[in-house]
Amino acid sequence: MAFIHDDFMLKNETAKRLYHSFAEVLPIIDYHCHLSPEEIATDKQFKNITELWLAGDHYKWRALRASGVDEYYITGEAEDKEKFLKWAETVPQTLGNPLYHWTHLELKKYFGIETLLGPDTAEEIWEEANRYLSQPDFSARNLIKQSNVVLINTTDDPTDDLRFHKQLQTEGFEVKVLPTFRPDKGVEINHPTFLTFVESLSEVTGKALHDYDTYMDALLERVDYFHQVGGRLADHGLGTVPYATYTRDDVRRTFKKALTGETVSLYEEEQFKTAVINTLAKAYTERGWVMQIHFGAIRNNNTKMFEQLGPDSGFDSINDQANVALKLNGLLNSCEVMGHLPKTILYNLNATYNDIVGTTMQNFQTEAGIKGKIQFGSGWWFNDTKYGMERQLKSLSEAGLLMHFVGMLTDSRSFISYSRHEYFRRILCNLVGEWVEDGEVPNDDTLLQPLIENICYYNAKRYFNL
Repeated sequence: MAFIHDDFMLKNETAKRLYHSFAEVLPIIDYHCHLSPEEIATDKQFKNITELWLAGDHYKWRALRASGVDEYYITGEAEDKEKFLKWAETVPQTLGNPLYHWTHLELKKYFGIETLLGPDTAEEIWEEANRYLSQPDFSARNLIKQSNVVLINTTDDPTDDLRFHKQLQTEGFEVKVLPTFRPDKGVEINHPTFLTFVESLSEVTGKALHDYDTYMDALLERVDYFHQVGGRLADHGLGTVPYATYTRDDVRRTFKKALTGETVSLYEEEQFKTAVINTLAKAYTERGWVMQIHFGAIRNNNTKMFEQLGPDSGFDSINDQANVALKLNGLLNSCEVMGHLPKTILYNLNATYNDIVGTTMQNFQTEAGIKGKIQFGSGWWFNDTKYGMERQLKSLSEAGLLMHFVGMLTDSRSFISYSRHEYFRRILCNLVGEWVEDGEVPNDDTLLQPLIENICYYNAKRYFNL
C-alpha cells in the first residue's frame, strides 16, 4: 500500500465514513494566505518544482538548516536542481514532522507521485514533477482551480494599489481573490519601519500626516479603498496582545514623539496600539468586515541571519507574554464597550494559552443572529500539525461550540499547500470518529454530517457573507 492512501490518518471506520462521505469533496475557502496576487494575475507558470515548492517556504528552510545544509542551497545562489536535491536528502530526516506528511500529500495530490522522496528517488521525482509543471494546466490559476478553491484572501499592505486584484476582477477569474487589510507597520510605533510607513501612507493618500488625527484619517481612507476593491477582512499580526487605557491626547502626544524621533515608552506604545486597533475596529464594524488577530510570534531572532537575509527568513518562534488573559479580554472589551466589536478571529501561536483564548471568546458572543461571532482560529504556523490541530479543536470544543468553527486556512505562500486543508479535514474526521467510537458522541449522521460540513466549508461561507 502507498504511504498516502485513501484512508491516510483515518484510524477508525467512523473517521473513514465521515471523511469520504462529507468532508472530502467540499470546496475550499482560503480566507487567510500569503499568495502573491501578481502571480495569480499573471497566471505564473513555474519553471520547476524548486521554484514552486521551495522558494519562500520557511518550514522547509528550517528543516534544511537543522540538517546542516549550507545556506547556499537554501536561500543562496545554488542552481534550482541542486536545491531540490538537498531537500530530497533532507526529507527522510523529517519523520515525525508534518513536513514529511505535507511533502508526500502534495506529490500525490498534484503530480500523482506515490514514490517516497529521498536521495535515491530525487532524479526521478524531479523529472516527473517538472514534466507536469511544463504543461499549461499547472499554471498558478489552474493549480488553484485544481484544488477546488472558491475564495482566496491575500494579505496586503494598506498602501498597496491592489492593481492585481482589480485585474483579476476585470478579467473575471472564476475564483474570488480579495485583499486583506494588514496594517502591522502602521501599528508598531516603536519598529524601525513605522516612519517609513507613515511616509508611504502620506504619499499614497496625498495627505500631510503631521499629527495623530490626520494619520488615522489616512488609514481609514485606505480601509475605504480596500472596501471598494472587495476587501472585507483585516488582519493584525501582534507579537503580544496590547491593552492600555488611553485618552486621545495621550496618543496624540505619543504620535508626535515618534515623528520627532523621541523615545516612545512601552506603556505609551500599548496605549497607541490599543487606540489604533479600537479606531480601526470601529471602521471594520461599520463596513461589515471581519477582524483577524494573529498573536504570539517573536520574529527575526537570529541577528546574524537577519542582517544577511532580511526579515521573514525562517528565524521566528513562539512568544510568551505576561497577563495575556487580562490584555486580550481588555482589548476586546474596549471595543465592545464602545459598541464596535466586529466579527473577530483570534489565532494564538502559543498553545499554552489555548484555553485562555477559548474562554475569552465566549465573553463576547453577545450579538443575536451571529453564530460564533468571536472565533478561536485554527492551529496556526507552528500549530498546524496533527497534535497542534487536535489541541486547538479540543480547547475550542470544551470552551465553546465546535459546530460554529470556521475551519482551516493555508497561511501559505505556496500554490500547492491546499493539501493542508485535506490534512486538517482528515485530522478533524479522525478526532470526531474517535469520540464516536469511544461512545462520547452519538453515531448519528443528523448530528455528524452538519458538524463536519459546517467546519470544512459552510461556516466560513456564512461567516464571511459569501
